[in-house]
Amino acid sequence: MEAELTALAASGATTFVGLMATEAWSQVRGRLARFLGRGADDEVVDAELEESRAELAAARAEDDEEAAADIEAAWRNRLRRTLRADPGAAGELRAILEELAPQQPAGPAVAINHNTISGGHYNAPVIMAQWVNDGVRSTPRRGPGDA
Repeated sequence: MEAELTALAASGATTFVGLMATEAWSQVRGRLARFLGRGADDEVVDAELEESRAELAAARAEDDEEAAADIEAAWRNRLRRTLRADPGAAGELRAILEELAPQQPAGPAVAINHNTISGGHYNAPVIMAQWVNDGVRSTPRRGPGDA
């Protein structure tokens, strides 16, 4: 059971931190604060979430992936403590993650610093892509309009 809660906490932290950098954050933040605050200190948690968002934005602006990873780790630990203290919270967290799934970015954020096209003259659009293999097999997410 501990491994399942740890995995759920990791999934939640990844989702929450990923959403901090999106426009959906303003809609999601209050729900997360209520979940994490468990009705007692929602405003304190809301302020902590906003502080983390500001730190994450600064870390990403400075290309400081270690700081961004530290922010995610802090929320993973916080979620794990919440799940240990209230085992019933696991179902609630799963429901939140299901609701948030359509709002998550489809894949990892990638910054492209430099592109080079060589080998001739092109009179049509060139499509550039990147394959990310993080060692995890997953099913691609489908968005609206996908078959």
